[in-house]
Amino acid sequence: MFIACVIVSILFSLMLLISAMGKLTKMPKVVESLTHVGVKPQQFVILAGLEVAAAIGLIIGLWVAPLGIAAGIGSVLYFVGAIIAHLRVKDTKGLSGPAVPFILAIAALVLRIVTA
Repeated sequence: MFIACVIVSILFSLMLLISAMGKLTKMPKVVESLTHVGVKPQQFVILAGLEVAAAIGLIIGLWVAPLGIAAGIGSVLYFVGAIIAHLRVKDTKGLSGPAVPFILAIAALVLRIVTA
């Protein structure tokens, strides 16, 4: 089971880092999606920082279980917020963006709790 935890944590961390890169480099598609749900450009760095912190926490959390669990909880909450932001503006087409990482966040959290 720990091998599954490692695989999911690494893949999810990579996804988080790629997402953070999109925000930091202000990729047009990312900017469009974020501004559509009401995120101001000044907040992109904060969101990217949260994603980087979660990615680092998940990786280090493979050795330090409480940190991995905390990073998992934080990432689940982050993507709950993203889903709520899309629902608030009735952007059901944009829900697929945060839905997939939300599922991976739950998987990473559950696997880390089970293998702690």
